[in-house]
Order: sequence, then structure tokens, then C-alpha cells
Amino acid sequence: MDHFTSALLSIYDQLIVTDKNGTILKSTGTGNTLFQTVKSANVGGSIKDVEQDLFSTSFAEEIMGKNEKRSFMQSSWQGPELLLTAYPIESGAWVWAYKEIKDSYPDASRGQSGPLLESKKPSFPFVIRSKPMLDVLHKMQMVCDVSATVLLLGESGVGKEIAARAIHNMGNRSDGPFIPVNCGAIPENLIESELFGYVEGAFTSARKEGAKGKFTLAHKGILFLDEVGELPLNVQVKLLRVLQERVVTPIGSTTSHPVDIQVIAATNKSLEKMVKKGEFREDLYYRLHVVPIHLPPLRNRVDEIPHLVQFFLQKYNTLYNRKVTFTPDAIDLLCIYQWPGNVRELENTVERLVITSGIPEVDVALVKEVLPFKGPKPTSLPVIDFLMPLQEAVDLVEEQLINMAMEQYKSLKLAAKVLEVSQPTMSRKYKKLRNKIEEASFSPVDKRAILEEQINQRLRSIAVVTAAIIPAEEVISLQKNMNRPTSYSQKLKQKLTMIQEKEGVIEWVFIFIMTEDGRLIHLVADKGFVIEPGEEYMGPPEMVNVAYQAFNGKAGVTPIYEDRYGEWKTSFAPIIDDDGNIVAIVGCDYSKAYFNSEMQRLRKQLNIHV
Repeated sequence: MDHFTSALLSIYDQLIVTDKNGTILKSTGTGNTLFQTVKSANVGGSIKDVEQDLFSTSFAEEIMGKNEKRSFMQSSWQGPELLLTAYPIESGAWVWAYKEIKDSYPDASRGQSGPLLESKKPSFPFVIRSKPMLDVLHKMQMVCDVSATVLLLGESGVGKEIAARAIHNMGNRSDGPFIPVNCGAIPENLIESELFGYVEGAFTSARKEGAKGKFTLAHKGILFLDEVGELPLNVQVKLLRVLQERVVTPIGSTTSHPVDIQVIAATNKSLEKMVKKGEFREDLYYRLHVVPIHLPPLRNRVDEIPHLVQFFLQKYNTLYNRKVTFTPDAIDLLCIYQWPGNVRELENTVERLVITSGIPEVDVALVKEVLPFKGPKPTSLPVIDFLMPLQEAVDLVEEQLINMAMEQYKSLKLAAKVLEVSQPTMSRKYKKLRNKIEEASFSPVDKRAILEEQINQRLRSIAVVTAAIIPAEEVISLQKNMNRPTSYSQKLKQKLTMIQEKEGVIEWVFIFIMTEDGRLIHLVADKGFVIEPGEEYMGPPEMVNVAYQAFNGKAGVTPIYEDRYGEWKTSFAPIIDDDGNIVAIVGCDYSKAYFNSEMQRLRKQLNIHV
């Protein structure tokens, strides 16, 4: 047994030996701090308690019931992911071997990422563990190698500058400069000279040799305009010209010079509302709004909080030469806080706790000292419009609270904590609620429709992002010269082929235009498309109707249809010019076989039987 243990410790960080009931007989490791934070990992504890204290999922009971070796990944509440291998040994005992996996990204083999995630990841730490942020990363990967203008949207503190730096880091401009500009921090009388530069004698205090502006300094790289909504209207006019023509004229000069840059703008304001109020130029809004990427607030990606805490903990332990850890309960408490200041507030909180903690382990009491958990209670009573049995009313409120907690936290453990009930009680009530919903509400047809809509949402998003990175001016130029090959047709063909190859699951990507009499004409497509440019496409009504809707400005996805080329599902999105006119539509074809495989994967993932 000792030789077996020594061999395993050369591979794994922590070994736990239990009897057939899961009681811990031996616990030994190579110093992984994760197992030092919980008492349940000591001799006499239970492997089931270890799982509850350390991990978001529990498999021990299922594994011991099958009595066979198993290996899989476990996500810890404190951040790291661990590879767990469970070995059955003599007398019904078990060895549980844990190895920390030091990677800031989910494993693509577990179905949490798209094809692009393997090819491009930021090389600097950029913690992404939630589905919403994986979607953000996917869009970032699509724009990092093109020079399209990107608009990062989201509340203050969600990490918009980190996202901008990630786009720079992943893309083909990574060797060029990254120039950040906080538009809200520069005085109005200086913002124009900061952005565009000036020549000698441009104004009274101008330096004799003049100065380069941020646009010029960002040549061959990326200019990041943070808080772009703070720009004065007179500067917005000049910014629009630079974005349109990619030339800069310094203050006091009559000579313009070209700049090769990608512009990434960011704001926590609604530019659309500012346009309506006359506070932001509409033409500039559309020029910036080429590829909008919305970063969700931290409260909508709770599953990332433990990983972010671990990242900031390591950062500030190193910076201040400390060895502070967080208990699992402290991590849980951080997960159920609403974080109005988002990731920035979380980082400040962790730094404060690392500095001020007088003991090496931060517990619930210390977290409560620095975070205002109790907000103002509602003063109005809930309104009930009709009488019902008291128990029925109690059950109704209970079900609503359980649904709200699970939707917010995606975890029975965290939902139980925020509702202040035990985890077994929460598990029993949620299982009862799920059974009630499934028995009462969902026929096989309903379930299939829900799964199909989940897939449709993803396909629709891909079409919208694809349409956003297709320059409308290139499409218009190609339309005017359809009868002879042009550089635009080759450029667009290469771009569509790149998208098709990077996505990996798209059969064809194409652009259609529509004649005045309503005919769909193929303009350009990826290199494998079966229809010639200029040829009319005549398909079934269920496909053509969704295409017509796209020409009216509504992105959509067809049901499965059959034409002479096969059986497909197609997503369409409009390509819009700077004046808001729809000049063409982009379509992405997916095979019926791909759709069926996605349905099967979702059914297994959600444990839904259709």
C-alpha cells in the first residue's frame, strides 16, 4: 500500500483513502492548500463532506455504487480545477487522487467552448469560467484578426479594458502598440490634442516640436477609447472622420497622414439613448457599433467568482508576501453577494482582506466585516388579488424563491445558503419542483421546441456577428461590378472562407442580395459554395421567408428544410450600411446531421428525454 501511495503522490497532489462507506482512513498530500482549508478532509471525516465543502458537484456516492475506477474533472469553489481519479482497492476501500490543473480556461472537450477557443486564447491571465463569458470570448476571437471597430458594453468594473487587451493579445496586431485613452479623464480643452496631436505653434502652450496624438501612436496596433460616451460633440465629428477615412490631421496642420489601427471603444452608458437626446452623434454611434460585445455583470456569472477570488488571492499574496487562504464558507458568501462594483469591487475586497486579515484564514466573519450584506428591506407588502388556501400560497412563494435562487446561482449549495436552508432540504425541494414542472408542463413536442430554440439562439448569434464584420461598402462595390471579377469579390470570398473554416460546423457562408421583384441572388460565398455568383436561388418557402425577414432587418433561423442541395438549417442576418440601410444578407448553412447531433448533446447535458 505504501509503494502504491508513493507512486500516486509522484503524479497527484492529494490522496485520500476511505473505507467502503466513505469514512476517511488516511489523508496525505504534497502541500496543496485547497485541502488544508477544510476539516472534513482529515482522518475521520467523510469523502461526501469533502466534496460538499470543496466542489460544486458531488460524485462520490455514484462512484462507490458502481465500484469501478473513474477519472473526471472537479470544479472547486475556491478557483482551481482538479483531476480526480477514484480507485477501488481491497476490502471495499477506495483511494481518491486529486491533481490541480493550472489553466484559466474550461476544457473544450467538455462541451463548453466553440471551435475557436482552442486556437486563440489570451496569453496573459484572463479568467473565463462561465457560459456568458465564453460567448464573449468567442466574439472576441472572431474580431481579433480583422480591423473591424469593436464596441465593448457593460457596467462599470466588468473588465472592458481587460477584454480590449485580450483582443490585442490574441490578434494579428499583438506586436503593435496598445494605446488606452480614458475619454472621461481628459479635460475637454485637451482631448482633441491628446487624440490627434498638434504641430509647432498650434496654440499658445504648444511644445516647439509639436506632439503625436494617440491615433498616431497606435499605428499598426489598437487604440482603446474607454468611456467614449464622454467625448464632446465637436471631438466626435473629427473622430468620425478618422474612423471613416483612417487619416489624422494634427491640430494646426493642413497635412493629413494615414493610420493603420483598430479602434476598440467602451462605455457603461446607453449610446442609443444618448443619440436620442442629442448627446451623441448618430453617425458616430453606427460607426462604433460595428461589432458590439456586451460583458455581463458579475452577478450574472456567479460561477466565475471562486476562480476570480483565487486569481486575486494569488496576486496579492505574492505582492504583499502573505499566505492568506479563504474558507469554503467565505467563498460561498462572496458568491451570493450582488457585487454592484463588479470585478473591480471583488478585486478590491480580496486585496483588502489579504492586507487586513490578522489570521492566515479568511472566514465568514471577516467577509461580513467588509461587505454590506443587509440591504434595505422592502416597505410594501406583496399584493395577492384573490383568496387561496394558506398552504398553497406558501408553496407558491417557496417555488418562486427556489426558481429565482437557482436561476441566479446555478448551484444547490449557493441557493441553499442564500435562502438559509440546509443543502439536503434545498436538494429535496428543488427535485420535487423539477418533477412537478416536467410532469405538468412539458410534452415531448414542448421539450423538443425548447431544445431547438437553444440551438437557434446560438446559430442566430453567429449570423449576426458574421454580418457585423462584413464591410457594407465592400458589398455595395461588389454589387456594382457583379459582371466582372474585382478585388472586393476576392477579399469577401477569403473572409467568408475564413469564417467557415474557423467555425468548423458551418457548411457554407454566403451573401445574398434581393432584386426589386423579390428574387434572391447569390453575390459571393466561401470557396466551397455550390451556387455561382449572380445565380438566383430558388428554395422552399420556409427558407425564403426567413431570408425575406432578414431583408426587413430581423435576424432569424429556418426550420429544417430540404432543397436540391440537401437538408439544412440556415441562419440569416442583415448587412447594414452607415446610413442604416440593409444592403444584403449573410446566411450560414448547417447540415441536418449537425443539428441532430446538437439536439442529442443538449438532451444528454440537460437530462431531458424527448
